[in-house]
Formats: sequence, C-alpha cells, structure tokens
Amino acid sequence: MATHSRRSQLQSSSALSVRQGVLYVAIAATAWGTGGAVAAELYDAGGIGPVSVSFWRFLAGLGLLLTAHLVRRSRRPETALSLRAAFAANPRRALVTGFGLAVYQTAYFASVQQAGLTVATVVTLGSGPVLVAVGARLTLGERTGVAGTAAVACGVIGLVLLMGGADGSTGPAPLLGIGYALLSAAGYAGVTLLGRFSGRANAGGTFESTVTGFAVGTVCLLPMALMEGLLPDMGHVAWNLGLILYLGAVPTALAYTLFFTGLGVVRATTASVVALVEPLTAAVIGVLVFGERLNAMVLAGTALLLFSVLFLAADEGAGKAASRRTPAPSDGYSRHTSQPAMRTKD
Repeated sequence: MATHSRRSQLQSSSALSVRQGVLYVAIAATAWGTGGAVAAELYDAGGIGPVSVSFWRFLAGLGLLLTAHLVRRSRRPETALSLRAAFAANPRRALVTGFGLAVYQTAYFASVQQAGLTVATVVTLGSGPVLVAVGARLTLGERTGVAGTAAVACGVIGLVLLMGGADGSTGPAPLLGIGYALLSAAGYAGVTLLGRFSGRANAGGTFESTVTGFAVGTVCLLPMALMEGLLPDMGHVAWNLGLILYLGAVPTALAYTLFFTGLGVVRATTASVVALVEPLTAAVIGVLVFGERLNAMVLAGTALLLFSVLFLAADEGAGKAASRRTPAPSDGYSRHTSQPAMRTKD
C-alpha cells in the first residue's frame, strides 16, 4: 500500500506540465501583489506592526491549509500524506522553509511600512531573480549564461539607483525600507531554491510540506509578535478580521500552494522571473490606490531591474530551445537527470 501511495504521488506530480507550472506561479505572484496593500491597510486600521501582521497572516493561512488537508485526507486517504509523515520525510525542509517564510514575509511588510508599497515590492521582487539565478547556478546547477550575467549587472546598478534616489516621498525611512526589502529578497531566494530542490527530488507531498512549513513559521513569529503588540485595534474588529482572513486565504494559502506546486516542474530562475507579476500588481495598487509617486532615479532603477528580468527571460527561452535541439543521448544516461539510465533485464 505504501508503494502504491508513493507511486500515485509521483504520477500526480509528473502529470503537471511546465505550462501549467508557469501558470500556477503567475497566479501566485498576482495574489502576492495584493498582500502589501492589505498589510498597509492593517497598519492604519489595526495599529499593529509588520511582525504581528505576518503572524496573523500565517495563522489564518495555516488554519485554511489545515482544513484543506483534512478534506484531502478524508477524500483520498490512500494517497494524501499525513502531516507527520511529510515532516518526517524531510524535517530540515520544513524547518528551513518555515523560518525562511517568516523572515522574508516580515521583512517585506517592514519594507512596505518604511519605504512604501511600490519601492518595497520592486526591490524585493526585482532583486529576487538575480539572487535566485546565482543561487540556482551554485546549488542546483541551473545555468544562466551571458544573459544571466547581464541580469546581475543590471540588477546591481538598478538597486544602487533605487537606494540613491529614494526620498521621503516614498516612505518615512526609505533606505531602511530598502534594507528590509533586500533581506526579504534573500529569504525569498532561499525558499524558492529549497522549494525547487525539494520539488525536483519529489521529497514528500508538496501540499503537506507547505502546511508544515507554515506551522513552523507561525511558531517562529509568535514570540516576536507578542513583544511587538499582537492584538489589532478593537474599534474596527470586523474590518481587521476581514483583512486578516484575506491575507491568510489569497496571498498565503492559495498562493503558496500554487507556487510550491509549480516549482516541481518549473526551474527556479524561471519561477522568479514569472513572479515579477507581483511588483506590477503592487505598483498599480500603490500608485492608483495609495497615490504613491516615484522620482526619476527610482524609476530608472526600476527600469534596470525590469531589464534584468528580460535578460533572464531571454536566457530561459534560449535554454529551452537548446534543450529541444539536443539529440537523445546514446551512452546510457538520462537526458534530464545526468544519472545512468535504468536498464531492465531481458
């Protein structure tokens, strides 16, 4: 029965096409793009800080994920992993993912508070692909080539312009906010690389691993949230509760389930490029809803960061074209895994 369950999970994972994986990541990024605006509203209406916002987001998301897990277990008990089994399969993955999620989400919300929604999101997601590309090359063997090098150069120059051009019009402490955004980007890159590695290795059920990761993140955030001030303003209970539920449902439970599922078939660098749908969403919300304005240097830095994304996207396209032209190997090695192909006895 255990072998049958494992085989079913592998078949389910491999059934997802690359196109579907990209779509999952794009939907997740669009959902993430609304999270910063909701967090900014919670700062004003709820009177709580970024750590507490992250804690309530994680707690609400965890509750929804647990509910979905119970439904999955009741409907497909033979294929759905238990949370204990998912954690036991790779406890380090759950711990690192949970801690990384807690760090990068809290740092992002802190950046929104200090630098404004648009700058925080552009710096976090603009530098994310550069960090992911470098990390994927060093840890996963995913090559970026000339386009990847150009992306790194554009990204660094763009970040320098953003740091030099940020002023009080973007937030109360823009430079501090950019520092938080870079910390968030580093955490995002780490979680993305780990998710890609784990998905590629099929280490445990993706959904169940997402649940355990958020459970770890919630526990990590609780002590800091208590020190910061956990409870929101009781004068707007219904509104604050609605904001928290939205944060937990859309940019958390839904978005991360889709994102980690997509990483099972999509390269880490590709996922980070597609995830730049988020800053576009957040930028529109920041300018149209919150009336944020960006000066010329910040816009120039933003343009360079987006050009770095185009370089990475071009490299991804070139890599796919090259892989399609590569003939099947005849030396007994698998094209996709660089491991000796399994042979069957006659």
